[in-house]
Amino acid sequence: MANDDKCPIWGTAVDYIGGGNTSPSRGRGFDVDSARAGGKYSISRTAKNTLNNFDSSEKSRITTWIIKQHRSGEEWPMITTKKIEEIKNYPPLSVHKRADNLLRYLNEKSDLLGTVIKFYELDNEKAPETANELLAWTESTTISEVITLAEYCNEESWIEGKITNRSSGGNTVHILRLRPPGYARLAELDGTNSGLTQAFVAMWFDDSTHDAYENGIASGIREAGFEPLRIDRKEHNNKIDDEIIAEIRRSRFVVADFTQDETGARGGVYYEAGFAHGLNIPVIFTCREDALDKVHFDTQQYNHIVWETPEELCEKLSQRISATIGDGPFKI
Repeated sequence: MANDDKCPIWGTAVDYIGGGNTSPSRGRGFDVDSARAGGKYSISRTAKNTLNNFDSSEKSRITTWIIKQHRSGEEWPMITTKKIEEIKNYPPLSVHKRADNLLRYLNEKSDLLGTVIKFYELDNEKAPETANELLAWTESTTISEVITLAEYCNEESWIEGKITNRSSGGNTVHILRLRPPGYARLAELDGTNSGLTQAFVAMWFDDSTHDAYENGIASGIREAGFEPLRIDRKEHNNKIDDEIIAEIRRSRFVVADFTQDETGARGGVYYEAGFAHGLNIPVIFTCREDALDKVHFDTQQYNHIVWETPEELCEKLSQRISATIGDGPFKI
């Protein structure tokens, strides 16, 4: 296979590589489907050329970013030179988060409860798809790291792991299976407030954002089957900060819009999004296109819904909620 037919990040075999004016990259670069990189992504030509200077740990953080974008509903995340420079500064995942991602991978690949997942202990260049996907999901650079993370999960009783006899080619086969405590761990990580129907909205409260809320955010939330709550429209007798915290805790997810004007960022929006993250409550990030370059570095790593009109925001938000949270009970 020619070099141009390999994953630009890892140099491994790909299921697809292409491009063109009708592709997700729209002629700016390449569209790639690579198990080692976590699946589908688009990359600009200039960004592709900078990857030669990246070490394995930096490439692993790019892969982690790709997977995060997939989990937030982005099918073809776009890697630009600017995005690569941002990702280089991201901290590596902790061992605990890497182990949690191993559980998420096993769950995603399990059609039924207790599905057995096998991977083979090969070097990275020749590793089958499952091993490559595990490397991607766990921000690992070698199979030995994946094995160590699996041992960690096994010690916690989250999974059952064992090694079978070597295959005829001399390759060790590892078998992993989620156990009930593992499913409980996943529910703790990703299922916070799963029975609630309220969506908390954090945004700039200004006359200029009235239509964005009414015809964009609120409409999108309702189309997905949930009920929006904007704290400035709720009657209460409590201190506003206490009321905000209480309502976030009562919410299934938070929509945080980071649109601002020349006076600067809305500190409350950043605080409310961060507080929800700390509680493992999903946060959907949105921003009007002309304000996107003003978004603070700390949140640029997240996949923002970029919008120009309230109607576009409504459609994109509704689709994102349904894809990542699921349809709410009021969905028509």
